[in-house]
Amino acid sequence: MKPVILDVDTGLDDACALLLAARHPELDLRAVTCVGGNVGLDEVVVNTLTVLEAAGRSDVPVARGAALPLLQPVRAAPHVHGIDGLGNLDWPRSTRTTDSRHAVELLRDVLLEAARSGDRVTLIPLAPMTNIALLLRTYPEAAAGLAEIVFMGGAAGIGNATASAEFNIWTDPEAAAIVLAAAGELGVPVTMYGLDVFYDVLITLDEARELKGSPSADLARALIEKRSELYRADGASIGDGGAVCAVIDPAGLTTQAFPLRVELSGSWSRGRTIVDTRDWSKDLSSDPHGAAPTVVQVATAVDARRYADLWLQTVS
Repeated sequence: MKPVILDVDTGLDDACALLLAARHPELDLRAVTCVGGNVGLDEVVVNTLTVLEAAGRSDVPVARGAALPLLQPVRAAPHVHGIDGLGNLDWPRSTRTTDSRHAVELLRDVLLEAARSGDRVTLIPLAPMTNIALLLRTYPEAAAGLAEIVFMGGAAGIGNATASAEFNIWTDPEAAAIVLAAAGELGVPVTMYGLDVFYDVLITLDEARELKGSPSADLARALIEKRSELYRADGASIGDGGAVCAVIDPAGLTTQAFPLRVELSGSWSRGRTIVDTRDWSKDLSSDPHGAAPTVVQVATAVDARRYADLWLQTVS
């Protein structure tokens, strides 16, 4: 089994990812950490515990993390996820309590144990990377327990929160920049599962309505139905769930190595992931900035049907 940790701001698509990670037999979900993003931290925590209960995984430790980005106010997305983050579904809410540790401390403890055992963990941030930035700068030794970071965020060429920037990066661009820099310094491989592939893994309403017979399947169906309703479509993407698919089945994702930076200023471009696709040394030599020091595997294409089937089979 592959050990994983998810860092989430649980809205509808994080819920799709949590169900997959909690239910897939090849993943060992060792912890889930929460951060403010799609909704406020209190709602994120309750949503996360609720989804894990539906998946039959109340054994997984869940910790509260950062409520706010490093430098700017939190910017929620109720137009995408509903006021409560789960599309205002009439679903029984968890009353379970969280781990007593802060998310950064839980991440540290799990990763240091992984470093001691040699069973290194894949970290899957599906949210603003505030918790991860705090971890890697406060406890850089914890990186010894990381096999890789596979994050949902950014894009090579498009945005959604703004014309330039994807929501998770735009919400806390300083955190994303810190994580990229730290990963480069500490030798942690990074994959970016961004908007270039995010929308491609679709579940039709007909497929969703075949999901029934267990709390996991029933919640999965409700999530796709709600996302379809919000987008006024005949189906919906599993969104963040695709990043978990990429960890389970990397062969379904096409990536290319590119230097990557995060734009931290600019009226129109703050939060943009700058994917440097240049391959001519003269351009690089004349650029006063040079190439970004951290090279990331950037997702450029996905086998959408393969990942849709993987998700459907697992959550059912």
